Amino acid sequence: MIQALRGMKDIIPPDNERFVHIIETASAVARRYGYDYIETPLLEETALFKRSVGESSDIVGKEMYQFIDKGGHDVCLRPEGTAGVVRMFIQNKLDKKGGLHRFFYHGPMFRYERPQKGRLREFHQFGCESFGEGSVYEDFTLILMIKDIFDALGIGYRILVNSLGCPECMPGYRERLVAHLNDIKDGLCEDCRRRIATNPIRVLDCKVDSCQALLANAPVLTDNLCETCDADFATLVRLLEKHGLPFELDPKLVRGLDYYTRTAFEFVSSEIGAQSAIAGGGRYNRLVEFLGGKPTPAVGFALGVERIMELVKMPEKGREGIYLGVMEPRALETILEIAHRKRQREKVVVEYNKKSLKAHLKAADRVGAKLCAIVGEDEMKAGQIWVKDLESKEERRVAIDEF
Repeated sequence: MIQALRGMKDIIPPDNERFVHIIETASAVARRYGYDYIETPLLEETALFKRSVGESSDIVGKEMYQFIDKGGHDVCLRPEGTAGVVRMFIQNKLDKKGGLHRFFYHGPMFRYERPQKGRLREFHQFGCESFGEGSVYEDFTLILMIKDIFDALGIGYRILVNSLGCPECMPGYRERLVAHLNDIKDGLCEDCRRRIATNPIRVLDCKVDSCQALLANAPVLTDNLCETCDADFATLVRLLEKHGLPFELDPKLVRGLDYYTRTAFEFVSSEIGAQSAIAGGGRYNRLVEFLGGKPTPAVGFALGVERIMELVKMPEKGREGIYLGVMEPRALETILEIAHRKRQREKVVVEYNKKSLKAHLKAADRVGAKLCAIVGEDEMKAGQIWVKDLESKEERRVAIDEF
């Protein structure tokens, strides 16, 4: 028997309803914030992610599904959403149009890593990207959007925030950080020792406990911000406090992707084990320019659908729709006509096989129908249909033309 690949999972009942509920809820909130839906390809040039996510990142170095296609092109399945949206933004010359552009998207992403609870090799994200607005108020508005999504889904959370600075304040911080890392180099893991030369700020993101212990006295990013970055971060903190959001300052939050600048944030939950991040994002003002577009401020986020599946509180589902069945086979074409007419407005399930009334009622109950409507021999002769409301238990016979 052929089975799904390790780390790939079918989405089937009852999880399918939870999955759709998450996407529909998040999409409705995004639309209320003025975001438009887009789609980008699952397959992109590998160079896109090497240049944006960063060659020193674990995603590019270890986790991408990368291969040479039949045309000799180096391609990969997308490991994250932002880079593809930025590529789309530039390719369609939206950077040259100016103004504000706000998009949301959802779909599968792929990373070759060890599968665990809430983390698969094929996973799904919902994301939003905002282009053309440099104000920190936009950063805060995106955080509010995630709050609204999680509140609507009944998910508890805490928010971690940090500032990653800008090209003006980062060089001085990098110098101080490298000096500290060289002092503790012998105790760091192999990946961290390699990153000292390639991308030292990524060391702060290391998940190895022994490394984190050594980093306890590392220089703090927010103590080394330029005047503008410091003012923006102070504004963000003030807004979070003013609106009563549950947040913490996390000086080691760097998000693991090279393109972030200034604001970085994560929503975390203590209910999903060690991998506690359920959404995250931040500002990436230089990425559009870095990928060949016109300099454009940008900020975005993504939430992991599988990460929050078990946390979602589904709304109570009442009975809905109609179950149609026959006790007289000649009536089947009649109920098919009824089904087509009724499906213009509501859900209809049709049973094609002749069954007893008791069997039809049991089947209608299994599919959660509100009405069970049956045509038997007597009803067919009279041009009627027998209808039972499975909530109120009321029974009646009505003319087929009037049902």
